[in-house]
Amino acid sequence: MKKLAQREEQIMHVFWKKGPCFVKEIVADLPEPKPHYNSVSTMVRILETKGFINHKAFGKTHQYFAIVTKEEYQSKAVDEIVGNFFKGSISEMVSYFAKEEKISEGELSDIIKMIKNQKK
Repeated sequence: MKKLAQREEQIMHVFWKKGPCFVKEIVADLPEPKPHYNSVSTMVRILETKGFINHKAFGKTHQYFAIVTKEEYQSKAVDEIVGNFFKGSISEMVSYFAKEEKISEGELSDIIKMIKNQKK
């Protein structure tokens, strides 16, 4: 699975949130400044070439839909971050967040509870 550019990820988030869309619906859902319709159309075709979306034709119009789930992409992205920045170690990543005060003691406690519940 290829990594997506920022605008490509934004487009994928529209699909994951709304489901199948036409290009005009994607443009409407993107943050300001909104890209031009033709730019979004080009990016959508690139996403299709990369294997993230597919389409259904309605005459000359296409309705696009995601074929890669948010969870699949999220898993790949997190694995890449952990591998590239934390030597593949989840504990190093959690330690980083603790040192940077980006995770609270309560959040860590909740994570421990989730881990314990998964082992049951």
